[in-house]
Amino acid sequence: MKLSEAIGTDPILGYRALPGVPDEMLDRSGQIRPVWQNLIDSLSCMSESELHERFARADRYLRDAGVFYRAYGAKGSGERSWPISHVPVLIDAKEWEKVERGLVQRAELLERTVADIYSDNRLVEEGILPPALVASNPEFLRPLVGVKPAHGHYLHFCSFEIGRGPDGNWWVLADRTQAPSGAGFALENRVATTRAFSDIYGETHVHRLASFFGAFRNALQAHKQYPDDRIAVLTPGPANETYFEHAYIARYLGFMLLEGEDLAVVNDRVMVRTVAGLKPVGVLWRRLDASYADPLELNQYSHIGTPGMVQALRAGSVTIVNALGSGILETRALLAFTPRISRHLLDEDLLLPSIATWWCGQKTEREHVAENIGKMVIGPAYSRAPFFDDNGQSVLGAKRGGTKAEIEKWLAAEGNQLVGQELVTLSTTPAYVNGKLIPRPMSLRVFAARTEKGWQIMPGGFARIGSGDDVAAIAMQAGGTAADVWIVSDKPVERQTLLPPEETFSRNMPGSLPSRAADNLFWLGRYIERAEGALRILRAWHMRFAESADPSQPLLADVTRYMKGIDIDMAKAVPEPLIRNIDSAIYSASNIRDRFSPDGWLALNDLAKTAKRFHEAVQPGDDAAHAMTVLLRKLAGFAGLVHENMYRFTGWRFLSIGRYLERGLHMTRMLGHMSGPDAPDGSLDMLLEIGDSVMTHRRRYNVNTARLTVTDLLALDPLNPRSILFQLNEIRTEVEQLPHPFGSGQMSPLDREAMRLHSGLAVMTPEAMTNEVYQKLESEMEKLSDLLGQTYFG
Repeated sequence: MKLSEAIGTDPILGYRALPGVPDEMLDRSGQIRPVWQNLIDSLSCMSESELHERFARADRYLRDAGVFYRAYGAKGSGERSWPISHVPVLIDAKEWEKVERGLVQRAELLERTVADIYSDNRLVEEGILPPALVASNPEFLRPLVGVKPAHGHYLHFCSFEIGRGPDGNWWVLADRTQAPSGAGFALENRVATTRAFSDIYGETHVHRLASFFGAFRNALQAHKQYPDDRIAVLTPGPANETYFEHAYIARYLGFMLLEGEDLAVVNDRVMVRTVAGLKPVGVLWRRLDASYADPLELNQYSHIGTPGMVQALRAGSVTIVNALGSGILETRALLAFTPRISRHLLDEDLLLPSIATWWCGQKTEREHVAENIGKMVIGPAYSRAPFFDDNGQSVLGAKRGGTKAEIEKWLAAEGNQLVGQELVTLSTTPAYVNGKLIPRPMSLRVFAARTEKGWQIMPGGFARIGSGDDVAAIAMQAGGTAADVWIVSDKPVERQTLLPPEETFSRNMPGSLPSRAADNLFWLGRYIERAEGALRILRAWHMRFAESADPSQPLLADVTRYMKGIDIDMAKAVPEPLIRNIDSAIYSASNIRDRFSPDGWLALNDLAKTAKRFHEAVQPGDDAAHAMTVLLRKLAGFAGLVHENMYRFTGWRFLSIGRYLERGLHMTRMLGHMSGPDAPDGSLDMLLEIGDSVMTHRRRYNVNTARLTVTDLLALDPLNPRSILFQLNEIRTEVEQLPHPFGSGQMSPLDREAMRLHSGLAVMTPEAMTNEVYQKLESEMEKLSDLLGQTYFG
């Protein structure tokens, strides 16, 4: 069934704007706006199955790319797939030009306002702002008073919540200056939507987003004071609700992704801890609230900040985007004073008005609206009875009575909606729900970036779509969805990318891998190899159990005891510790999302999902052996992606060392337990199977399995990629290529220990490999791991 049949022969029959509410697709007479015509004509010709297939393409992209946000609830937090509303919002480019002018004006107004608050404070002195609105504000950071930004500007990147009011004009609902989120999600919305409507998008003159990000990236590059300065995105960490976006933006723009613990302030300069030592950071695009940035001078309870950050700002050695303290501009009550501030600072009226807000700090209003602090209203009532006079004084109480119930009753009668803490009437836009288009309330999140040519507005941003008629449901945490926004021109638009116009480039300084990232890569390698080792033992055990169905058989009982020693209970076919190892690998990878390929992330999550499914359903024996084979194949697929695609530099070396070390430990423990004279019958054959060396043994030795041949192949053969000696040789090679932390030209303790371990094993003979030797070797490899951590991760 086609969309036109689902909603009538007329493409929009059945779609009606809500009474008294403007609609983005329909004009006041109920006709489709010209900018929407092509999209709606195309949709009306599609069958329901074709639409679902197109929407599935968008969903598949978001799923494969790992796009998520973190939702918080009574039971804690969890990752949720990005909730896309598949039908984009279309706005005519000529109308958008007016929005752009209004937001550029507003961004400049906010810049001058925050500059005044943290310097001369003339707005308070001259009675434009109430003193309490600044002095009692928790976002007013006194240690930053008088601290001028290194490059003169407090604001570099802002976002604005805007909505279309009942009069058809755009209003500013909120200003976001603290650590505005969503720009990365806007990019992902665009990619996903174009996957669904590539043909329609291609023939529609939609303004691209790349030039906006390119201009901002160039502006940040210009803020570097020294050639070797780094630029980084400062994130609170993976627990933040928009962490995916932090990693995505860092990867998209080529910046480092850092947490507060990655940084140190030395001699008033911000430095990042890397595996090659401390390196300077010149620009930080922060995504954490300002008060958490420095526990020394701001919030003393912060565990995600960097002591001394404020002092570095005083010294002018670092640019923070946006400046610490700029969050005061997000204060709701400030909206009440923006018209007068604009006239005072810019000598201009606001091109885009703010929603009305009650400020209850004036004595004349306390008796009337004391219960309504922070409430907002937009709708017919605003135009009929302005809430503020030229001095920013509320006149609502005087005109309409002061009780909360009376005010709400009057506002509702005038056509406004009361929703929680807000009274709003927003325009609607089409959303595809249950096979048809229906109107849903909408607001836009639009982004402004300071570039070398001044403020630039992203051509679109993204729309937040309500899950029902309730305006409060627009928020993501309340079930809202997000739609792409197409700014459509009547003529072709330039196709732009982040690639430079000329073939010029510069390489980042080598050795810039943050120590925390190296630590996570190392442990990612260890957890992956640890999971593989457990899988190989489990498969061998269940293959033999399938033949005898007797877990008390000496060999099976012996392996069961060994597995219990490493905290794996064989009572469950797919044991819980195996799941935990894979989850630990995912956690390590999640901490380095900016350095982790989407394909690798998808493969790792697919492995985890399969393992958890097997954990619930697989039975011991042949069923479990087959499940282990499936998981080993998926692990091999992940390892292949990493091996074939990962850049061979410092990060690769730490990941590889982690894998080699864990594989060496695994084989050392297995040989020590199963190759001794008291080992049960079949142990040596099982060892070869676990070491994936059965065929190699048959080719190399003209005898049946024996202790010396198995020891020679699995412990001492330098060409066998499963042998202990092979692992130590690879570790030694990779350690030699790591950045030298001491810079003295001498061999480091880590180098010496890696060489000693390799050389000591290389001169051994199979006859000399006893259980005591294996135990000592295991201990020394664990010490090598500790030494690596002390050298590079401390």
